[in-house]
Amino acid sequence: MNIHEYQAKEVLKSFGAPVAMGVAITSASEAEAAAKQLPGPLYVVKSQIHAGGRGKGKFVELGPDAKGGVRLSRSIEEVVANAKEMLGHTLVTKQTGDAGKVVNRLYIEDGADIDRELYLSILVDRSVGQVAFVVSTEGGMDIETVAHDTPEKIVTVAIDPTAGVTDADAAKLCDALELEGQARADGLLLFPILYDAFTQKDMALLEVNPLIVMKDGRLRVLDAKMSFDGNALYRHDDIKALRDESEEDAKEIEASKYDLAYVALDGDIGCMVNGAGLAMATMDIIKLYGAEPANFLDVGGGANKEKVTNAFKIITADPNVKGILVNIFGGIMKCDVIAEGVVAAVKEVGLTVPLVVRLEGTNVELGKKILNESGLAITAADDLDDAAKKIVAAVKG
Repeated sequence: MNIHEYQAKEVLKSFGAPVAMGVAITSASEAEAAAKQLPGPLYVVKSQIHAGGRGKGKFVELGPDAKGGVRLSRSIEEVVANAKEMLGHTLVTKQTGDAGKVVNRLYIEDGADIDRELYLSILVDRSVGQVAFVVSTEGGMDIETVAHDTPEKIVTVAIDPTAGVTDADAAKLCDALELEGQARADGLLLFPILYDAFTQKDMALLEVNPLIVMKDGRLRVLDAKMSFDGNALYRHDDIKALRDESEEDAKEIEASKYDLAYVALDGDIGCMVNGAGLAMATMDIIKLYGAEPANFLDVGGGANKEKVTNAFKIITADPNVKGILVNIFGGIMKCDVIAEGVVAAVKEVGLTVPLVVRLEGTNVELGKKILNESGLAITAADDLDDAAKKIVAAVKG
């Protein structure tokens, strides 16, 4: 689960991290009052969407000369003008795709006198099986660009979970970021704070880009991005309360109600599979034969008829879907249960696109019998290769 920048900063502030004063608003009429709560005279008006690259993004509707999604304002009047122009319009960034995201919230923040911009993130480093800091002196840039052009400027420091961030770890991070004087003293305090926030709140990612050194020598978290491990949210009601469903795909929200692992994609072949590995293989073979998957959907190993029915409904609700491939290997999951769910869903919502079903495993013959006797226009497949060929051919016409 992702949250907005202003929410992430509130989480960090609760742990003692240095963040600027700021006020979130949802209406331009709130902008003046919000700005008056801040010291000024420099303000920053920030679009709040679940995507990076906001500063370099464009409000396409406002023309080619429109400013981006993060704007400096040198007066309260300018704050109000920017708020009116940004709210309700669609911001397109590298991470939103061409469709962009409508800006429904702004964060008006006190400005900062910046001396240096640094990069910091915390994530789970699977290569060592530990939480790790990734830092660079090249803050404010896309970390992918830094990694490609100057990989030597990225330093990774893995943290022993039994010790946490030690003095030696913090010193190593300070050295990597070339922190001196007051900034170094701040860093020695900040890095354990960020690690505690990451681990205590079960985050999957904490990214601070940029972490700034101000002209007075102090460190400040200027931007913050957080995502959380969905499997641990039951432990964090405070974090669950921060969920903004308007930033999520409606089909993904519906899928979460039934504990389905669903991710919307850009293709036109809907997939319903059991097991994440098999789902990835199914998407790969669809691409191999020249088409694109419309989704990743794993119904899980213990799905029942109701779960399968709802999964099918979610797939067919996507107007981009021109065909559906059901690929089930029945181990714990039984093929007859899948077949019953598919038949029930088709009878309830109808079938207007080609449907290819490949079943293998437990009760496979019973599953095939249920499909064959359903009277529905379902194409059976012998194996995954056969299934992919048939659905791609059907969609391509």
